[in-house]
Amino acid sequence: MARVKGSVQTRARRKKILKRASGYFGSKHLLYRTAKEQVMHSLRYAYNDRRNVKRDYRKLWIRRINAACRMCDISYSRFMNGLNLAGVEVNRKMLSELAINDFDAFKSLVDVAKKSLNK
Repeated sequence: MARVKGSVQTRARRKKILKRASGYFGSKHLLYRTAKEQVMHSLRYAYNDRRNVKRDYRKLWIRRINAACRMCDISYSRFMNGLNLAGVEVNRKMLSELAINDFDAFKSLVDVAKKSLNK
């Protein structure tokens, strides 16, 4: 059986890793082993951060809603509970946008929440 040499595939594999590592600091974009380690870490960070972005936006929306609620003399948790009792289904992203861009509409939702809490 003939001997198989894998230089073409090996070079292609290494070039692919080094291409992904271009722009990295120090030897991480020059040396194959360190580049491979950094690319694997970078892919893991990218995967995790695609999920963390969703958490961060939700936290931001909640902070904005809470700040707007405090201006209307109600806490965030009581506001959300009042909306649930009233049967209003508006997501936090839209509530945040209302709090920023259309405060009068947000205030009317606060009134709805307060009425449903007082029943």
